[in-house]
Amino acid sequence: MAKLGALLFLVFLSLTAAGNLMMVNGQKTWCVAKPSSDQATLLSNINYACAHVDCQIMQRGCPCSSPDSLINRASIAMNIYYQSKGRNHWNCDFRASGLVVVTDPSYGNCIYA
Repeated sequence: MAKLGALLFLVFLSLTAAGNLMMVNGQKTWCVAKPSSDQATLLSNINYACAHVDCQIMQRGCPCSSPDSLINRASIAMNIYYQSKGRNHWNCDFRASGLVVVTDPSYGNCIYA
């Protein structure tokens, strides 16, 4: 019973008030845009993130340039920002439009660092 209590305590500690999952036991995490985000928010997230980090990987002809959808581009930019800032859950908030995930969102030749 003590093990179950300890496990539940660790799960509780891993969740923040915003519902984002923080790194637990060294597990890698990524930041992506919430599917419910509107286009203005996604565009704002891209502009903010790319003003602070190098988003060249999203440029035409680069591995993450396709598919050329706003949510894809926002997720890539938000993750680059999140990774470069130390993978803190608050670096993926983006006014509650970011989601920390434990499943690697990489696809094809587009590798999420």
